[in-house]
Amino acid sequence: MAPKFLQSLVPRREKRNSGSTLRALKSLTFLQVLQFVTGWLAWTCDAFDFFCVSLSVNTLATDFDKAPGQITTAITLTLLFRSIGAVIFGILSDRFGRKWPLVANLAIVCLIEIGTSFVKTFTQFLAARALFGIAMGGIWGLAASTALENLPVELRGLGSGIVQQGYACGYLFASVINLTVVPHTSHSWRALFWAAACLSSSTAVLRALTPESAVFLRAKAIEKAHGGHAPGEKTKIFIRETKAMLKAHWKLCIYAVLLMTGFNFLSHGSQDLYPTYLETSKGFSPHSATIATMISNCGAISGGAIAGWASQYIGRRLTIVIFILLVGAFIPLWILPTSFSALAAGAFCVQVGVQGAWGVVPIQLAEMSPPAFRATFPGVAYQLGNMISAASAQIEAIGGQNFRTTVTVDGVKKNVADYATVQGILIGVVAAYLIVITILGPENHAAHFENAKTAFEEGAGADEMEDDDVLEKPRSIRELDGKDDDEVA
Repeated sequence: MAPKFLQSLVPRREKRNSGSTLRALKSLTFLQVLQFVTGWLAWTCDAFDFFCVSLSVNTLATDFDKAPGQITTAITLTLLFRSIGAVIFGILSDRFGRKWPLVANLAIVCLIEIGTSFVKTFTQFLAARALFGIAMGGIWGLAASTALENLPVELRGLGSGIVQQGYACGYLFASVINLTVVPHTSHSWRALFWAAACLSSSTAVLRALTPESAVFLRAKAIEKAHGGHAPGEKTKIFIRETKAMLKAHWKLCIYAVLLMTGFNFLSHGSQDLYPTYLETSKGFSPHSATIATMISNCGAISGGAIAGWASQYIGRRLTIVIFILLVGAFIPLWILPTSFSALAAGAFCVQVGVQGAWGVVPIQLAEMSPPAFRATFPGVAYQLGNMISAASAQIEAIGGQNFRTTVTVDGVKKNVADYATVQGILIGVVAAYLIVITILGPENHAAHFENAKTAFEEGAGADEMEDDDVLEKPRSIRELDGKDDDEVA
C-alpha cells in the first residue's frame, strides 16, 4: 500500500475525466475556439519577444561592446519587472473583463518592441527590457484565463498543455526568424523585434474583434437583472472582496509562489542560455545552435500537449511529477555528448519533460486559485516566482566563469565556460525541489471555476458560486448527458 500522500496524487474516481475528449472537441463552438486561439497567440507573442534576447546574446554583446554575462542583465530585468505587470493587468482583468485589458496589454507590448529595435545604447536597451517586463507580466494570466475558462471541463487539461506551449511556439517562431531572416539583413537582431511587433499588433486586433468571455457577460447580465451597482460601488466591492480573499487564502498564495519559483528556475535554467551554451561550451556555430533550439522546442510542444491531456485522467500533480522525473533521467544526454545529433536529442527529451510539467501549470493554478481571481492570482504567483528566479541566467553565466572546460574549434583548443556542468547541477537541484513541493501541494481537479462569482460581486472573496438558476449552459459532456459531474460512473 502506497503512503497516503502518494495516493492523494491520483484524483478520486468521480473527479476524473469520464467524458469523451472527442465529443467535447466536437461540441466546441467557433467562438470558444476563437477565444482559445487568442489566448494562445497572446502568450506566443510574449515568448517570441522574450527569446529575441536569448537568441542574440553574443550578437548583442558585440554590438554594445559588453560581455555576454552583462547582456543577461536584460533577461534578469525583464523577469524582475514582470510581477508589476501581473498585478496591474490581473486586477484590471478580474475587475473589468478579459477583453480590453488584454488588448491594451498587447498594444503596449507592440510599442515597446518597436522602441527596443531603435535603441542606440546599452542603457537604453536595458530600460526597454525593463519596461517590456512590466508589459509581459500581464499577458500570461489574461491569456490563460481567456483560453481556459470558456472550454468544457473535459478539455481543460489538453487546453492547458496547448496554451502553455504558446511559450515554446514563440521560442520556435523566433528561432525560425533568427535562422532565416536575421543573417540576411543588415539590421541584425533588430529584425527580430520588428517581427515580434507585427505578431503582437495582429493578435491585439484579433482580440479586439473577439467578444468578451462568457463568464463576464453572464456576470453583467446578472448584475443588470438585479438593478446593478454604480461603477464606484463595484470598485469598492472588488477591493473588499480582494481583501477577504487574501485573508482566507494567504497560505495558498505563499505555496503558489514557492511552486512557481521552482517552475521558473526549471524553464529559464534550461532555456535562456541554451544557445549560448551550445556556441560556447560545445563549439557550435550560431546556425547549429538555432537548429538545436528549434528541435528542443518541438519536444516542448509535444510534451506540453501530452501532459495536459494526461492530467485530465491521472491528475495534475501526478502528471507533473512524472514529467519532472523524465527531466532528471535525460540530464546526462543534455550535457555529456559532443555531437550535434546526441545533444539535439537530449534537448528534445529534456524539454518534453520541462514543458510537459509546465503544460499542466495553467490548469493547476486555475483550479487551485480562488475562483473569482483567476487572472490575478495565477498571474501574480507566476510572476513573483519569475522575479525570485530572475537571476537564473546570471547564475549560470557566473557559474561558467568558475567551471571551465576545453573545446576544440577549427583545430584550436580554447578554454571556455562549462555551461553544461552548471546547467546540469541547476536543473537537477530544481527538479528535486519541484517533485517535493508538488507532492505536498493541493489539487482541485476538474473544478467548475467558471460557475464562481466574478471579483466585483458580493461574496466573491469567500469563493461563493452563482445560484444554479442563473447558470444557463452546461460546462461538460456529462452535463449534456444529464449527469452530475460528481456522480460516480
